[in-house]
Amino acid sequence: MGKQLVLALTGATGSIFGVAVLKRLAACEQVAGIELLLSATGRRCLADECGLKGEALTELSPKIQLLNERDLGAGISSGSHPHDGMVIIPCSAGTLGRIAAGTSDNLICRAADVCLKERRTLVLCLRETPLNRIHLENMLRVHDAGAVIMPLTPGFYHGPKTLDELVDAFATRVLDQLGIKEADPRRWKV
Repeated sequence: MGKQLVLALTGATGSIFGVAVLKRLAACEQVAGIELLLSATGRRCLADECGLKGEALTELSPKIQLLNERDLGAGISSGSHPHDGMVIIPCSAGTLGRIAAGTSDNLICRAADVCLKERRTLVLCLRETPLNRIHLENMLRVHDAGAVIMPLTPGFYHGPKTLDELVDAFATRVLDQLGIKEADPRRWKV
């Protein structure tokens, strides 16, 4: 049986990274299902940056189920709902702040809170610059609660020739955090 994962895109620039991770998860044999969440501003960024509507993402694979971010009664709002981890990519500073404060006013924040309380993998790919003290303190707070803070800062050591190569290499690193190991020629070689 494959992994069941949760992926959320929030209202920060960098939707291309979330789409790349979603595509990689959808194509991965180790993944059985993906519960997808989009904040209202995440939907807008997805449309503005990638020319996509949220519903179009479900066409990538039958593994993908799009949930309503306002449905606090959804399965992932409970610790009894089994899944193997969650990624928020891109993660806005506002979403980070709500998670750090334990405010579950939408399904994205509630699902993240459940990951923390159940000690499940939670990867937050923060997209904000410059950072102020509040952002830094919020990152430390969620880190100390068990989250992985993974700012959207891609590496260049593999010599990417295109934007897609750059984004896809970062997606590989995100999958690593979920315990999905793939052979990848772009990995650092000694």
